[in-house]
Amino acid sequence: MLGYKEILELLQKAKSGDCQAKNLIVEHNSPLIKSIVKRYKNKGVEYEDLYQIGCVGITKAINNFDNSFGVKFSTYAVPMIAGEIKRFLRDDGSIKVSRSIKSQYYAIQKYIEEYKQINSTSPTIREISDKFNIDENELMFIMESAKMPISLYEQVDGESSNSQLLVDKIDNLENQDDILSRMALKDIINNLDKKDRLLIVLRYFRDKTQSEVASIMNVSQVQVSRLENKVLKKLKTKLQD
Repeated sequence: MLGYKEILELLQKAKSGDCQAKNLIVEHNSPLIKSIVKRYKNKGVEYEDLYQIGCVGITKAINNFDNSFGVKFSTYAVPMIAGEIKRFLRDDGSIKVSRSIKSQYYAIQKYIEEYKQINSTSPTIREISDKFNIDENELMFIMESAKMPISLYEQVDGESSNSQLLVDKIDNLENQDDILSRMALKDIINNLDKKDRLLIVLRYFRDKTQSEVASIMNVSQVQVSRLENKVLKKLKTKLQD
C-alpha cells in the first residue's frame, strides 16, 4: 500500500514521463477506478472498455494534478475519472432513457403541476403512486431516470450569481476536502433506507424546503428537521469510516 509521500514522489516522476511510475499510480488506484466504473454498468458498454476509459481519466488527473490544490490525489482524480466515462457515454450515445419512461415522467410532471395549482401544495409520493397505479420505488426510478446524473459540482439553485454547488449544500458535514476525498457518498445515499434516501434526494438534489418535504412525505416539518439532522449525522459517520 502506497503512502501519501510515495504517491507524491510517483506523481512527480510520472509527470516527468516515467511510465513505470504512472503505471504504479494507476494500479494503486485500480479499486477507485473500478468503484466508479460499477456505477455505469448496464449502459451498453463492456466493463473492460469502461475501465480503460477510467484509466484515461486517471492519466489526465496525473498530468494535471498539483499538490498546491490542497487535496489528496484520489480526491482530485474522482471527478476526472467519472467525467471521462460520462463524456464517452454521452458522446457515444449510450445513455438513453426509454420513450415509455419519458412519457410516464412527463405525465407525472403534468399531474404535479395541476395538483399544485388546485391545492397550492405538491402531492405526496403516495398520492402520485396511487394516481398512476405505480409502486413507490418504481415511481422514484422513473423520476430519477428521466433526469441527467447530478454532479457534486452541479449548480442546484439555478445559474444566478448566488447559485450554489451541491457540494456546498452538504459542506456542513465535514470540511470540503474530507467530503470530496470520500468516494463513497453516492453509495452511502443509495444504501440508506427508503425514507432517509427520499429525504436526502428531495432536500439536496431537488432543493426542496423542509416544508415542501414535509408535505410530500406527509409528516410534520419538525419531523423532517429531526430526521434530516439524524441522516446527516449518519452520512458524516459513514464518510469518516
